Amino acid sequence: MAVEELEQAITVTRGVLAGVSKDQLGEDTPCAAWKVNGLINHIVGAQYFFTASVNGAAPATEEIDYASGDFVATFDEASQQTLMAFGADGAMEKMLTLPFGQMPGAAFIGIATTDTFTHAWDLAKATGQNTDLNPALAAQLLEASKQMIRPEFRSDDGAVFGPEQPAPAGASSADQLAAFLGRSV
Repeated sequence: MAVEELEQAITVTRGVLAGVSKDQLGEDTPCAAWKVNGLINHIVGAQYFFTASVNGAAPATEEIDYASGDFVATFDEASQQTLMAFGADGAMEKMLTLPFGQMPGAAFIGIATTDTFTHAWDLAKATGQNTDLNPALAAQLLEASKQMIRPEFRSDDGAVFGPEQPAPAGASSADQLAAFLGRSV
């Protein structure tokens, strides 16, 4: 995974964020724990988390309600910081200490890309937008996810991923990825 793929996921996510209206903030999402506003807070906050992690800083622990303000502009700012952090010399080779273990930046960028892209899908689904997001990137992330996600990462009760769900025949690559990651498509 490279910075270019993360940049594509960020572009997709920005487009979906721009399509959210303030009257949709209380709507349900495919992520049972979050309404649209909570998902937006996660999407924006994750960019700051990625940046802090790559830079070796402790991630912020305060909860910020990004959805109550100009969340597109805040996402733009946060995602630019993320791209700069991952694009810095040595970032891919550096061993990062994360809440869930240590890994090189080259592995963490894959997690950041998949998280950013998948939550864009969640937000698109929740707000009635097209979920056929960047088919080439979605196919790439699906293949990478199939190689990386082990069964012990899945459960109905709090694991990182829910059980794989069926995708309808002819589903887009983004819908297939969402189903593989445990979303109902």
